[in-house]
Amino acid sequence: MYKAYIISTGTELMLGSTMDSNSVFLSEQLAAAGIKVIGKSTVGDSAEYIRAAFENGVNMADIVISSGGMGPTSDDLTKEVACAVMGSEMIVFDEEVKRLEDFFRRRKRSMPECNLKQAMFPREAKILKNSRGTAPGMYLKKDGKVVILLPGPPREMQNMFSNEVEPLLKQDFPAVNQAARKTIKVLGPGESQVEEMLGELMHAVDGYSLALLAQDGEVHIKITAEGKELLDSQEILAGVLKQIEEKMGKGIFGYDDDSLEAMVGDLISRQGKTLALAESCTAGLLAKMITDIPGSSRYFWGAVASYSNDAKMKLLGVRDATLREFGAVSSETAAEMVRGIIEKSGVELGLAITGIAGPDGGSEEKPAGLVYIALADAGSCWVKEMRFVGGRDAVRILAAKTALDLLRRYLLYGGLQ
Repeated sequence: MYKAYIISTGTELMLGSTMDSNSVFLSEQLAAAGIKVIGKSTVGDSAEYIRAAFENGVNMADIVISSGGMGPTSDDLTKEVACAVMGSEMIVFDEEVKRLEDFFRRRKRSMPECNLKQAMFPREAKILKNSRGTAPGMYLKKDGKVVILLPGPPREMQNMFSNEVEPLLKQDFPAVNQAARKTIKVLGPGESQVEEMLGELMHAVDGYSLALLAQDGEVHIKITAEGKELLDSQEILAGVLKQIEEKMGKGIFGYDDDSLEAMVGDLISRQGKTLALAESCTAGLLAKMITDIPGSSRYFWGAVASYSNDAKMKLLGVRDATLREFGAVSSETAAEMVRGIIEKSGVELGLAITGIAGPDGGSEEKPAGLVYIALADAGSCWVKEMRFVGGRDAVRILAAKTALDLLRRYLLYGGLQ
């Protein structure tokens, strides 16, 4: 199996002000290509430390791939250092100079002289086009090693990897293990519960491996099946997949790149229904998740962020007597919120969320993390009590995703049992 080493550069990564999402993306993409990531380095904008990272990567791996430090400023050092480590002299590429000049001309701006460094590459390198920025990437194959340099902004890096790097990797590093992969996405049980439910499947070694990843309330079950040939791997994968589906049942909401909000949106759209929301403790988070999906206006009416009791009464018709007797965080209030939003909007389906996101505002009877979620259609109303653990953001995310999952189950199975 071919081996890769990932380097992320940028002082902002060292300060913790920016998350290193690039190395996560690259790890996933390389693994899918049958290339094993054996190490990673995160370094600041220092020539000394960048050089040490590249020397380490070249010594250990077949492929060294970095992100960051490809800009025009004096602290963008990645390309100069990487080329020095590889013993490759850089020259100015006239066509890259013209591309940069055109980029600035179209924006009616003069090009700073420092941008010319972005037009310098080794003669033997392949220049990777950047359709979303000024910094090109580089693919340098030399002395049995490949060094790949990508820009730091995730939007630019991911686009360049998919369109420019992936075809070159497939050409130079054909997958040798012929592995087959699948990710199963689950919502409901936690990571330890999923591990317990899978039982002996987690520890079997007969041609496959499982890995669990907990992410914002979801658990992703990553399956890698490895047979002698791709067909063998696919057969092993199909068998394991069936066993996991039997064990996880209705908790599975999607596979691979599926998202919960997209899956729910597709179900609502295909069934010709419309949805409205009444949110209290999530204060619009669920509405944002739904509208992150292009085309959601076809099925999403809108939302009321009824944070105060006054808003609940005036906008949703929640009775004052209900609030005084049961409180804003109660199954009774959630039920009146969801009926109110359906009446106001005239849609077929409504969801309502009320709860205590914390860390303040709880009591022994109603602790932080207590959330009520109501789902209603024209004839029925269901209310579910949940007790989430975590900080304020975690409770809100879990509440919003659980509400979406309740709607998914309703749409798939014709109601909630």
